[in-house]
Amino acid sequence: MTLKIISAEDILFEGEVTKVTLPGTQGEFTVLHNHASLISTLSSGDISYTRTGSDKDEMLTVDGGLVNVDRNVVSVCIY
Repeated sequence: MTLKIISAEDILFEGEVTKVTLPGTQGEFTVLHNHASLISTLSSGDISYTRTGSDKDEMLTVDGGLVNVDRNVVSVCIY
């Protein structure tokens, strides 16, 4: 699936991943391939993701934002 993390200033990450864990305002949640469509707000915390072909998690700390998951595209807009 494709992960896009953007801010008002820049594209922070865009690439293929096998999983993404996000700090939702109602609790942390993980998105995998073929996840149901959803829109959620994010609280401050860490976005963790694993690139396709890797077994190592990468992390990005955010202050909050929004996420949209639809058809194997995870679009994250951070504050």
